[in-house]
Amino acid sequence: MNAVLVAVLVMVILSLCRLNVVLALFVGALVGGLTAGLGVNETIGFFTAGIGEGAEVALSYALLGGFAALISYSGITDFFVGKIINMIRVDSTVKTRTVTKVAIIISLLVIACMSQNIIPVHIAFIPIIVPPLLSLFNELKMDRRMIAVVLTFGLCFPYVLLPFGFGHIFHEIIKKGFDQADYAIQFSDIWKAMVIPSLGLLVGLILGLIIYRKPRTYKAVAADDKFVAKAIRPYTVAVTIAAILSTFIVQMTTESMIFGALSGILIFFISGVFNWRTMDEELTSGIKIMAYIGIVMLTANGFAHVMTESGEVNTLVKGMVDLTGGSKSVGVILMLIVGLIVTIGIGSSFATIPIIAALFIPFGAALGLSSLAIISIIGTAGALGDAGSPASDSTLGPTAGLNMDGQHNHIWDTCVPTFLLFNIPLIIFGYIAAMVL
Repeated sequence: MNAVLVAVLVMVILSLCRLNVVLALFVGALVGGLTAGLGVNETIGFFTAGIGEGAEVALSYALLGGFAALISYSGITDFFVGKIINMIRVDSTVKTRTVTKVAIIISLLVIACMSQNIIPVHIAFIPIIVPPLLSLFNELKMDRRMIAVVLTFGLCFPYVLLPFGFGHIFHEIIKKGFDQADYAIQFSDIWKAMVIPSLGLLVGLILGLIIYRKPRTYKAVAADDKFVAKAIRPYTVAVTIAAILSTFIVQMTTESMIFGALSGILIFFISGVFNWRTMDEELTSGIKIMAYIGIVMLTANGFAHVMTESGEVNTLVKGMVDLTGGSKSVGVILMLIVGLIVTIGIGSSFATIPIIAALFIPFGAALGLSSLAIISIIGTAGALGDAGSPASDSTLGPTAGLNMDGQHNHIWDTCVPTFLLFNIPLIIFGYIAAMVL
């Protein structure tokens, strides 16, 4: 059996058995490396080299987590959540609760989408907004699996379809793959080719809202019983807004999440709005939350590097291509499956594109597929698995916010629902796009 397939299966099975994702990734990489014929030391060497490549991203996430904790500590989110909870308790009619639920879902959906394109902060908004809302979710008995689906949709749909922010990076990677294969396409062709596949994500979102609409009871935390909307000084509000704006502006001008987060953190410390010692404790707490995601991302980079260096990815793709027998329909399905396997193991749709593009482009051309069809296959194959992968930040981010009180399991409450709801429709709509374009 192919080493990449073995590694991914080991990683997924161990994760489903509730083994820590970091350990599951490491064991999967080790088993995959040995299956590919690499020695133990060689596998560990590739794994370690891969970890280094993700250091900048991990540090960025950690600092953004610290910045998010300072915003939460300012009390702004608690203030608004407290107001809403008190309003519901005063007017606890079915209409009020329904309107509140709808408003929460729409707000989180819009914010998640904006985090990819308009204000590209990615998952850094989640620890700012979601934890203070847990009390409200509990009060309304909202199923957190539905919230995970909403957040994951917002983290994936925009970059798949729209060529802005992270979407521009994703589309550029696709364009670069075609350039390297000496296959001429227009950058503007990419979003057109991804319209039909992106409908699969939309279908998954609608199904998630329907399936998880029923009330689900969670254990109330202490804050649920006595949630008071405390008054906030205007100066605190001004400092918080200035810190947020600074983070966005610096990140967009320097293209560095690290310096963006640092600018926001420094504004909090320089302003004197809170005691330095207390703020340092809050900063450290926030860093710990997102640092775990950073560690998973580092481990996923190591896993991906082992798979790439083993040479088994190309073998997997070529082997499945040989099974097509020249059939366009079978070839499209196999390419999508390969994309799913590679992405769910690596945890990054962005990292999957360069791996599969070099082989999918000539193969698609040989099958007689149009340029738009090949683009849709590569884009869909890359996006497949991003929703549902235990190592993807599109699932790690929602879990980090929803599991602050230990009542939301990463695998069963985030990964499994998002995998089933998004990847199955993506395959269907990706297949349709490849056959009709």
